[in-house]
Amino acid sequence: MGHMNVQWYTAKFDEATWHFFASIGISPDYVKREERGMAAVEQNTRYKSEVMAGDLLVVTTALLEVRDKTLRFLHTMRSAVDGREIATTELTTVHLDLTKRKACSFPQTIRDAASAIIE
Repeated sequence: MGHMNVQWYTAKFDEATWHFFASIGISPDYVKREERGMAAVEQNTRYKSEVMAGDLLVVTTALLEVRDKTLRFLHTMRSAVDGREIATTELTTVHLDLTKRKACSFPQTIRDAASAIIE
């Protein structure tokens, strides 16, 4: 039909999530070295404007809340051409011990980096 369907919005937001995580220290190296990971436990997406194949997009992220084991943040997708809001997604994610498969506290360095950018 020529437009971006739900799977593509989700994929774009997922790419933005990993860029955001890396910016506060949850990089692929951190995940491997520390045997830690992140899991989304809640996601609420709002579609506000249709995107056509080939449209240029920008996703920005606002950190809304930092807790001992969780982050809550908002991605906003906009047109790179005119700045109109395309979609938003708010996520709550949990920091995981990948060996125990349980939630665990963030290290202080990550909490500090996240706290420095909270909205």
